Amino acid sequence: MPRYALLLEYDGTHFCGWQRQGELPSVQKLLEEAAAPLNHGQLPTATASGRTDAGVHAEGAVADLELALDLPPARVRDAINFRTQPHPVVVRAAARVAPDWSARFDCLGRGYRYRILNRPARPALAAGQFWHVKRKLDAEAMHAAAQLLLGRHDFSAYRAAACQAKSPVRTLDRLDVTRLGEEVHIIAEARSFLHHQVRNLVGTLHEVGQGRRPVTWPRQVLEGLDRSKAGQTAPPDGLVFRFARYDPAPAWV
Repeated sequence: MPRYALLLEYDGTHFCGWQRQGELPSVQKLLEEAAAPLNHGQLPTATASGRTDAGVHAEGAVADLELALDLPPARVRDAINFRTQPHPVVVRAAARVAPDWSARFDCLGRGYRYRILNRPARPALAAGQFWHVKRKLDAEAMHAAAQLLLGRHDFSAYRAAACQAKSPVRTLDRLDVTRLGEEVHIIAEARSFLHHQVRNLVGTLHEVGQGRRPVTWPRQVLEGLDRSKAGQTAPPDGLVFRFARYDPAPAWV
């Protein structure tokens, strides 16, 4: 059976997350149901490069699935997009991949962006796409604190209690904080992340940005290995899965 890689964009606001959870609306459920007519009516199994939580969005997530019909990737892309309407899930591109190719296990790096709307007034446009923080944040202090977290560490202090990863050790390749007008963006990149790791990092850096904690505090939390000592888990609204990196990259169309 031919295997396809799908490059996905979705608004996670009204989904329970990527993973199928019974009859709850999930991205995986919608995608598999949309692809079923290309698989003789049987639900294929879609595997993601990274599972997102309820309310988290994606602009460059990747999934793979096998289909009974041998079709050009563009036909697969268009057929699935026709059937996902009117839901905010789109296959941006598709590619034929090797039978043993895995969106999850062949992924060499993942990237996220977290957006904070930093102004007194709440958003009227793009609500559900930001964490709205009224008090002015010191993005430079947040960035300085973030640089102390780079590298290979035990990130137990920044993982969710329900995290199922066998090891809390991860290598954080990038954690940048920049201000763009009324927005503060946090960019995080690593080969893989722990459950809630990015949101817990953002919630902890937020304490520095508010002036409540010194620049060195997030590093002290990291070394303490105690999740209860870190900041809050930032809301899912502002988190976007930016990309999954492969070598070679799929031949997207």
